[in-house]
Amino acid sequence: MLCSYIQHPANNGITTLREFAHFAVVCRRCDDAPCVVSCPWKALELEPTKMLKRYMMRCTSCKNCSRACPFGVIYPETIPFVISKCDYCIGRLRDGEAPICLQSCTQGGIQYGEFEENKEAGLFEASDHLMVKTAFKWERAEEVPPKKI
Repeated sequence: MLCSYIQHPANNGITTLREFAHFAVVCRRCDDAPCVVSCPWKALELEPTKMLKRYMMRCTSCKNCSRACPFGVIYPETIPFVISKCDYCIGRLRDGEAPICLQSCTQGGIQYGEFEENKEAGLFEASDHLMVKTAFKWERAEEVPPKKI
């Protein structure tokens, strides 16, 4: 997909969107967060919602978080060293104009507009300007005590 980020023409802002979606949908939101603890640069943070946030200016792409994740859900390729950032084209589009990523996405994986979270429809808020649609979202279940034998 193409990206029109004005400050860096070679930017691939889609990488950032994929990371947000990945953390929102695939991350299991561990209480002890070994991925966060393993980062020597404090580039990962667990937000109050248990959503992972990566501070890209701190991240050196050492992949410690990927190795520390007990579920293998932080894929090394989702933690690139070359930083791309999506600015959601805020303030850069004329009325009725669609972002170039939307125009170049032939599979309909990106939609642009105003949306509200709707858990029944699988639409979840990942950040202030990003919604993720999925058929599945991790929810922390009540811990079931082990059966006594």
